[in-house]
Amino acid sequence: MLETKRKVIGQMIVCCGCCCGATQKGRPEVPVEWLKDEWRKRGLLKRFQLTVSECVGPCDIPNVVVVNSDNGSQWLGNIGAFDQYRSLVEWAVRCVECGHLLELPSELQEHLTEPWR
Repeated sequence: MLETKRKVIGQMIVCCGCCCGATQKGRPEVPVEWLKDEWRKRGLLKRFQLTVSECVGPCDIPNVVVVNSDNGSQWLGNIGAFDQYRSLVEWAVRCVECGHLLELPSELQEHLTEPWR
């Protein structure tokens, strides 16, 4: 089995493709460059992977974020306000500091979704 030298606690996939972040279609912006910069500045990359994807689906829910870990996946949808992205970054910092994924902040709990049901 292949193993990494890094102890990665999770991966955050931010959708920014055909629908998510498509401001020309009336969808809220996804602050991709800001997220990448914050992830680098805060030293998160080695412990909490950030992936910006073209499309993770489902396309009827705008601005989808998926958090993967050993415990499975959590899907969030309709992440449209900059403060919500800031909250995700702050949460990721706290997770890295304690070495495992914490419960999502209360302000993001209402954005949890189960896309394949």
